[in-house]
Amino acid sequence: MKAVLAGTVLAEADEADLVRIEGNWYFPPAAITPGALVESPTAYTCPWKGAAQYYSARVGDEVFADRAWAYPDLYPGAVERVGRDFAGYVAFAPDVQVAP
Repeated sequence: MKAVLAGTVLAEADEADLVRIEGNWYFPPAAITPGALVESPTAYTCPWKGAAQYYSARVGDEVFADRAWAYPDLYPGAVERVGRDFAGYVAFAPDVQVAP
């Protein structure tokens, strides 16, 4: 699977390595293209996953704000709810194409 924005691959991994949660594909941290994401100050806390870390996507000289997020420190019970540890895994906004 690949996550692509404006023709640039932001992440790539086998589907078996991804986690699907609430309609979003979460990529393992090692699947993220080096330098493709930069931390964003945007704050959000999911009531059952925990505090999110948002990222902006860097495509060439352009930065697309808040196109990805991860949950680095999961709330207790989140892993059990999903059935797999997804701490630090990265999901993408709807305008980022995620496909095989």
